[in-house]
Amino acid sequence: MRILACLVLAIASAVAQSSEPLHLVATVPMPNVEGRIDHMSIDVKGQRLFVAALGNNTLEVIDIKKTKQVHTITGLREPQGIAYTPNTNRIYVANGSDGSLRMFDGTSFQLLKTIPYGDDADNVRYDAQEDRIWVGYGSGALGALDQDGAKVADIKLDAHPESFQLETKGPRIFVNLPRSRKIAVVDRSTRQVITSWTTGGRLANYPMALDEENHRLFVVCRLPARMVVLDTSTGKIVAALPAVGDCDDVFYDTARKRIYATGGEGAISVFRQQDADHYSEAAKITTVKGARTGYFSSDLNRLFVAARREGSHPAEIRIYQAQ
Repeated sequence: MRILACLVLAIASAVAQSSEPLHLVATVPMPNVEGRIDHMSIDVKGQRLFVAALGNNTLEVIDIKKTKQVHTITGLREPQGIAYTPNTNRIYVANGSDGSLRMFDGTSFQLLKTIPYGDDADNVRYDAQEDRIWVGYGSGALGALDQDGAKVADIKLDAHPESFQLETKGPRIFVNLPRSRKIAVVDRSTRQVITSWTTGGRLANYPMALDEENHRLFVVCRLPARMVVLDTSTGKIVAALPAVGDCDDVFYDTARKRIYATGGEGAISVFRQQDADHYSEAAKITTVKGARTGYFSSDLNRLFVAARREGSHPAEIRIYQAQ
């Protein structure tokens, strides 16, 4: 009977795990990393994750296949955003303290160029449509440069840009501006702000994700903790749901019609998209306090969550498989 009971418990546990939208499959310790960890990027072909260890002034390179830390780039100044370009094998790192965007070779990790942006260089995105790198910086601007580091555009905003998303089938960039309490919509062909939208009184709109096919924008606010869904055709709010606190990253899983929001409260909010206008909470998965940033790879079907050092427990990257 005891063997049968153990078997039943094992089966029940396996069923519970299989029904969860995300399953923890590996943990990669980063024992020499101290302080806050910011955003990430990925080299899918090379199976490498790049991690901005802001408080450590380093960029950490994780071998995803071997689940181990394999390299550290030192000498950075509060690294925040990262973009990896597979066609050139380059890594672009935005630094908050000195406002620089630094370009590294993806094999040797040698510094190739430093591009000054003055102050608080933050989120970075690769624009495959125009073959450009975009960076948000300073008290309010988006800068664009080519892959060799030459500046090609500069768009003024009325507040510091946090997360921004680029259309792949259109010219628009959606930009979170928490200090001016809105979302700016930029036309990157004319280099102009064409309109702005509100989050319905909810404040501290930092992370953002885009469902371009269904014309939906997902913005997670911190005050109060809510996920706001906007129609990108009109700017109208179509849904708002309670979300994890202190959220700093959110991702849309196109294949599974889910949204993953990582928060420093110590959890991942998982939302189910029933259709373009209807959403529900699918799960709230416990992580650790302070694990506020992440990266979802649709190619690998994995969510990477960064957890900073807490006491004697080292900093780590938690790898979740999307079920």
